[in-house]
Amino acid sequence: MLAAIYEDIDQHFAEMVEIRRYLHQHPELSFKEFNTAQYISDFYKKIGIPVESKVGGNGVIATLKGKLPGKTIALRADFDALPIQDAKDVPYKSKVDGVMHACGHDAHTASLLVLAKIMQKHVDKLEGSIVFLHQHAEELPPGGAKSIVQSGMLSEVDAVFGNHFWSTLPVGTIGTKEDVFMAGADRFTITIRGKGGHGAYPEETKDAVVIGAELITKLQTIISRKVSPIDTGVLTIGQFQAGTAFNIIADEAKLQGTIRYLKPEVKETMKAELFRIIHGVCEMNDADCDIDYQDGYPPLVNHPNETEIIFEVAKEIEDVTNVLHSPVQLAAEDFAYYTEYTKGAFFFTGAHKVGHDHPHHHPMFDIDERAMPIAAKTLIGAYFACQAQGKEE
Repeated sequence: MLAAIYEDIDQHFAEMVEIRRYLHQHPELSFKEFNTAQYISDFYKKIGIPVESKVGGNGVIATLKGKLPGKTIALRADFDALPIQDAKDVPYKSKVDGVMHACGHDAHTASLLVLAKIMQKHVDKLEGSIVFLHQHAEELPPGGAKSIVQSGMLSEVDAVFGNHFWSTLPVGTIGTKEDVFMAGADRFTITIRGKGGHGAYPEETKDAVVIGAELITKLQTIISRKVSPIDTGVLTIGQFQAGTAFNIIADEAKLQGTIRYLKPEVKETMKAELFRIIHGVCEMNDADCDIDYQDGYPPLVNHPNETEIIFEVAKEIEDVTNVLHSPVQLAAEDFAYYTEYTKGAFFFTGAHKVGHDHPHHHPMFDIDERAMPIAAKTLIGAYFACQAQGKEE
C-alpha cells in the first residue's frame, strides 16, 4: 500500500507545484494569514475531509479517520510568511509588496494538502487517524503552536511529525537528530535614555550612542566569560537605532537582540547577566534604561523512537540518497511546543536549488520543488511506521 501511495505522490507533483506557487504569490504575515487559512479550509471541504478553522487563532486542522482501529498521528505544516521584499525574477514572485515566503512554508503547506488529498482515497484501508495540522505564525513569537496545543485539539494525538525544507541541504537528503535538535530563542529590546545636546558640547550630555556601544561590547562577555565553553549560547544584537543628525548627540538609543540556548540553565544565566550588565552600564553612565525581555520558543527536543522512525522511513524512500544525522541547529522552531506536549520528531528535507545559493529569510530565497514529494513520503511513511509499532506492541 505504501509503495502505491508513494507512486501517487509522484503523480501529483504538478499539483504540489501549482499550489506552492499560488501561495508564494499570495503570502501573509504571521497572525494575519486569514486568506491563506481560508484557502486551506476550502481545500479540505472540497475533498471531503472534516476540518476545523480558527484553531488557536488562524490554525486549521483536518482529521481523516480511518476505518480500522489505530493510533492518531499528526502531520504539521506552517503557512505564514515574512516581512521581506521578494527580489526573485520568477513567474511566481510575490504579489504582495514587502511580504514573501522566504522560508518554505508555502511548500510545507502544498505538500501536506496534496498528501491529504491522496490519503482520502485510501480511507477505507487506513488505521487510526491522520491529523493534518496547518499552523499559523511560526515566524513570530509567541507563535501559533503554543495556542494550538492550548486549544485542546491535539488531546488524542499519539505522535506528531513535522518537516522543514532546508535550502542548504541537497535534494535527496533527510536530516534530523535525537534529543535537542534546535535552539530555544528569546528576544529583548533595550531602551537607553540619556541626555541629548549639541555635538560640539559633549560634556553637557549623556551620549546614548556611546552608552549603547559600550553596552554591546560588555554584553559579549556573557558568552566568553559566563557560559561554559562546553555549553552553547549565542547573544546577538541585531538592531541599534539612535540619533537624528550628524551634529546632535542622541538622548535615546534602542537596541534589539536575541539569546539562543540549548539548556534552560544556560538561558537563565544569560538572562540574569544581561539584566545585570545593562543596569550596571547605564548606572555607571548616569543614564536610565528600560528592558523588554520576551521569552520565546523553548529548545526543540526530538523523541528517540520517533526520530528513529524518520531515519528508518527515509532509508526506504527511493528518492532519498542521504540520511543525515544532523548537527544541532541554533535556529528556533515553535514545533518545540508539540514535542513538549506529546511524542514526536522534526526533520529537514534537503531543498537546495542549484545555482541559487541564498539562505532562508533572504529576498532571493527559493527551493528546488522536487523536495516536496520527498517530504510528503517521509511524513506519511512515519504515520504507517507508527501504526506498525502499535501492532508490535
